[in-house]
Amino acid sequence: MHAAHFRVLRLWLLGWLCSLLLSGCGLLAKPGSVDNAPANFELEIVAQPDAVHKLLSEHLELKRYQHLEGLRRQELTRLISVADADIRALLATLGYFAPTIELHLIDPPQGSDALRTVRIQVDPGTPTTVASVDIQVKSPQGNNEAGRWQRQAIANNWPLEVGMPFTQDAWANAKAEGIRSLQARRYPTATLSESRADIDADTHQAQLRLTYDTGALYRFGPLVIEGAERYNPAGIIRLARLPVGEEYRQSTLLDVQQRIAATGLYDSVFLTLMTDAAPEGQAEVQVPVLAQVREAPLQKWVYGVGISTDTGARLSLDHTHNRVPGLGWQARSRLQLDRENPLVSTRLQSMPDYTGWNWFASAEAQRAELADYQSNSVAISGGRSKSSDQIDRSYFVRYDLANPQGDHAPPKSSALSVNYGWTGRYFNSPTNPTRGHGLAAEVGLGTTLTPERSPFVRTLLRWQYFQPMGERDAATKRRARLVWRAQGGALLARKSADMPLTLLFLSGGDTTVRGYSYQSIGTHTEYDTLIGGRYMAAGSLEWQRPMLLAGNRRDWEHTVFVDVGTVADDFTAMALFVGAGTGIRWNSPVGPLQADLAYGFKTQKIRLHLRLGFTF
Repeated sequence: MHAAHFRVLRLWLLGWLCSLLLSGCGLLAKPGSVDNAPANFELEIVAQPDAVHKLLSEHLELKRYQHLEGLRRQELTRLISVADADIRALLATLGYFAPTIELHLIDPPQGSDALRTVRIQVDPGTPTTVASVDIQVKSPQGNNEAGRWQRQAIANNWPLEVGMPFTQDAWANAKAEGIRSLQARRYPTATLSESRADIDADTHQAQLRLTYDTGALYRFGPLVIEGAERYNPAGIIRLARLPVGEEYRQSTLLDVQQRIAATGLYDSVFLTLMTDAAPEGQAEVQVPVLAQVREAPLQKWVYGVGISTDTGARLSLDHTHNRVPGLGWQARSRLQLDRENPLVSTRLQSMPDYTGWNWFASAEAQRAELADYQSNSVAISGGRSKSSDQIDRSYFVRYDLANPQGDHAPPKSSALSVNYGWTGRYFNSPTNPTRGHGLAAEVGLGTTLTPERSPFVRTLLRWQYFQPMGERDAATKRRARLVWRAQGGALLARKSADMPLTLLFLSGGDTTVRGYSYQSIGTHTEYDTLIGGRYMAAGSLEWQRPMLLAGNRRDWEHTVFVDVGTVADDFTAMALFVGAGTGIRWNSPVGPLQADLAYGFKTQKIRLHLRLGFTF
């Protein structure tokens, strides 16, 4: 055995003996006497750096006996004799394995009322650094190709790199990170089968060896709901969209859980991959997913208070009926009161059928600020929709009625249209994407009803792309990226047709052109009032860079961006509105929280934009 092994073994035995002896002394104390009795000796610790001094001050065993009632000099001497091993064991957690320690018991002058002093002088020596890392990841035979890159990533992303200081916390966190990365995908039963840190106290180096055992590769089996009584579990299983047969992902399980919880039918939802049901000795298995649910009541009321820089203070009342009598559909109604946009709405929706499609009907009445006008509007729609992991589709009939208010306001108008919407989301994360793209298209064919009939076509296209770039940052182990965003809309109709204001386009604000207020980009009437236009285009280029903040290398990013947009009634009158700025992003558990400062070149003003979450 290497000499360093003997040193580590001896250190462990001394620490164990110290704990045993000190525990024996502790038995002498009477209940409650340690904390309440006056100190019977002074403890003076001289140590650098501050981390060493703090560790000894907070965790030194000797400190526990400073207020032990009736402690005699002989007992204190015995405590001091074993304190050396305790100090060495504590320093080892910080990576100091060859310290110089001096312990002195200083008696007060004869006849003095002063207390004895225990002086501890510590020179921790040279900190130990990592000299080598040997990581092995074992997988059952026959499971060598699937997840090869994932197993290789354990070593590639190992946080405790060669040359870094070796501490017990860093060692434990690095081992746990490897387990987490394996268990997050394909290998939920992965374990650390062997770990070893060989410390050479003479050279102050640590050689690390680890072996991970992935266990079997797991695939999703059928979803089993436990606790369903009031609501039909068959519809919930279809809505949950668990990808049966696909490789296990922790993120997929969380998405399924979120979809079930979002129905509002359950007060609690807890999903478990039933690994106990897996047969022994197989390289790849498929097991059911158990959903343990607690059902919500048939009806629920929710009161809300909020505030927005766009619409001011807001009060809201939401009502949910989870099973409308005679229909069996779910109904969600909302009453919202605020300064700019009071509204009342309701939406009825069936559970998905075996094809994944569901029926819906909705109605909404609101008073909205649309540029320089206020408009009382009504929208009624009904149709079918289908949602999958990546694609959402819907087709529906919609009736719009808008009654603008204000000087020189356009006439009251209404329209009826048939619409189709398609949205594809191909991002690596639904809440915090770092790569991938999304594409959405909406098209409507209709006719105005009042004040006269006139056919129209309305289209809207949206696109967003996350483009990774460069190498991984040395401090954060993450890559920077470019985010491209574009959208365009067109309303094709006779120039003289009076269209409902709710069908026209406006731009500006947090999600379109930063640097300008919400819906402040539009066209102007002959009376120079702002109104929505028939054509809209907007684009954005944003650079997102990971950053290290207060030791956190995972959750913070810095952004720099340029936004541009325009709204017009014809292509020859388009004026570009440009905004540019910078921001900070925090990747919260519910999505990115971003604060942006943007300068609008048209208005020559700086605006603060705050938003939470990612939606596409």
